[in-house]
Amino acid sequence: MTLSPHPDFETRVTCAPHDIRAAQRLRYDVFVAELGADGPMVDHTARLERDGFDDHAAHILLLDKARPEDDQVVGVYRVLTAKMAQAAGGFYCEAEYDLTPLYQSGRRLLELGRSCLHRDYRGGAGMLHLWQALAGYVDTHQIDVLFGVASFHGTDVQGLAAPLSHLHHKYLAPKALCVTAKGPTAIGMDMQPPETIDRIAAVRDIPALIKAYLRLGGKVGADAFVDHAFNTVDICLILEKDTIDGLQRAILAKGGWRG
Repeated sequence: MTLSPHPDFETRVTCAPHDIRAAQRLRYDVFVAELGADGPMVDHTARLERDGFDDHAAHILLLDKARPEDDQVVGVYRVLTAKMAQAAGGFYCEAEYDLTPLYQSGRRLLELGRSCLHRDYRGGAGMLHLWQALAGYVDTHQIDVLFGVASFHGTDVQGLAAPLSHLHHKYLAPKALCVTAKGPTAIGMDMQPPETIDRIAAVRDIPALIKAYLRLGGKVGADAFVDHAFNTVDICLILEKDTIDGLQRAILAKGGWRG
């Protein structure tokens, strides 16, 4: 897949099986072929990255209509409302995090997951279109709190001590929404005192998508989680719709934010 000379972007929200399969193909290209993930439901023969949540979720697709019809999906988001999660047996994040504070908040929740863009479409307008589609979904379903796992590539926890500590000290979620990781691979993020952190280097090592959420007012849970199957160190990002900065929200709505 290569970037078409003149992309013709379109987004849609779908639960159709053929669309889900197209999303799973892109996820395989990004998460498995590019980043080295694996798992019990990954289909290496068909090149599909899938799991048991896909059939219960809604999928926001970014398509480049300038591409051949069978190869148009270039970006995806998977979203789960509380009702969808109930049918799926819980939110995806619950395998890694205790979500009790979010449940007890009584607010309308939306879990974001499996977000990816094909490498040829990163750094351009593609993510903007996905964000606009997500914003429309949030408004339509009157969502109050968005959350989901976001990842650092690799499982070298000590190598990520500075960015994880920086996130803990500067972006920790309020207690009422602060989730904690669970299980033997949960790790505290308060690994270095703030005065010892090279802030510029730490920020540089934070993935672009995480920084985009932070600019929109995102906060992080108390711990990280080492996901060996996906070859990542995960954090839980929490974004209250009402705390999104007004200027950023206006720019996003007008189509000028690049993330």
